[in-house]
Amino acid sequence: MAGFMDWEFAEVMLQGYPGGGYCEDVPSTTSSPDDAVSAGDIPAEAPRELRIAYVPGVTPGKWIRRWEERMPHIPLHAEMHDGGGPAEAVRGGSADMAFVRLPIGREGLSVIPLYEEQAVVVAPKGHEISVFEEVALADLDQESFLDVAALGGPEPALQVVASGAGLVILPMSVARHFNVKDTVARRATDAPGTEIALVWATDSTDEVLEEFIGIVRGRTAQSSRQPSAQPVKEKKAPKPDRRGGSGAKKSAPKVAQRYAPNPDKGRGKGSRKKGKR
Repeated sequence: MAGFMDWEFAEVMLQGYPGGGYCEDVPSTTSSPDDAVSAGDIPAEAPRELRIAYVPGVTPGKWIRRWEERMPHIPLHAEMHDGGGPAEAVRGGSADMAFVRLPIGREGLSVIPLYEEQAVVVAPKGHEISVFEEVALADLDQESFLDVAALGGPEPALQVVASGAGLVILPMSVARHFNVKDTVARRATDAPGTEIALVWATDSTDEVLEEFIGIVRGRTAQSSRQPSAQPVKEKKAPKPDRRGGSGAKKSAPKVAQRYAPNPDKGRGKGSRKKGKR
């Protein structure tokens, strides 16, 4: 009878628990699965990459190749922009660095001038300047020069030149880049040159940007100014105690003898060697 009562008591105690389980089997939290945040819901930090913008006429291929050799773990993406686009891309955050053609507004930007471009006069094919290797603007004062910016940029301006409507002055690299048919370009000896510079946001300088700056400036991979060439300092292990343990007594330092010993001390009479004194 007692065994039957014990079993009935245990059965009553199990009522109210999910599935009739013991209290140790019941979850201690009442939160639903929807309240839990899985690891896949947390966006992972995007891997670092270097984004470069540049104006027409700049050929960043050699710098990109060196970057890929030295920093293969950080991809580099380069995109060409017209006009003042590269500087605005840096300000807007869509590019980390840019090759621009000066002058530009420098507010908020760090600027490193790189090199100067040679100016050329571009004329329609068959123009008289085609018989010369170089020309002076002073000799073309009767010609009609077009406003490149007003025509929408270098490429549409060159199309207008090809039609015979006038001449334009452009950096040599830009004229070569677009290479519009039915035009001819000659170096202008007295035209002011343009300057290419590397720019980036002043408040975003880090080791990745410093590495690219060094590559553009021609620093070698072993240069001490390159962040990637900085050695990792390792802590030196303490030297082993060779004195026979911590309880070993230190030997007294040797003291130099101040006076030379007396050669006659301790000798008997007449022991000094005969000789001239």
